[in-house]
Amino acid sequence: MTQYHVAFERLPWVPWSEGVRHKIVDQHGTRVRLVEYLKSMPPHWCERRHVGILLEGHMEIDFDAHTHSYHPGDAIYIPGGEMHRHRARIMTHKTVVFYVEEVPGR
Repeated sequence: MTQYHVAFERLPWVPWSEGVRHKIVDQHGTRVRLVEYLKSMPPHWCERRHVGILLEGHMEIDFDAHTHSYHPGDAIYIPGGEMHRHRARIMTHKTVVFYVEEVPGR
């Protein structure tokens, strides 16, 4: 059944990794995801594509040659692949980001 309204407040948080949990809705090949990062998240390199908006907190994202700082209301657009590898540092106790992604494996 197609959902036209996603009520994230009704969805349970699902642990993703240490210091990260999320709420996910997959529909028609698209995933919407609300992600909460805690300052305790260990640093790790990521090569996935990310398109979203930072809703709460402050984070910095390191790329090989530079760092970007993100605050509430800032959009995040990172193409996928090794040449865009990145790692986030959470600068506040928690940071919340809303992402729109392709469903993995499609």
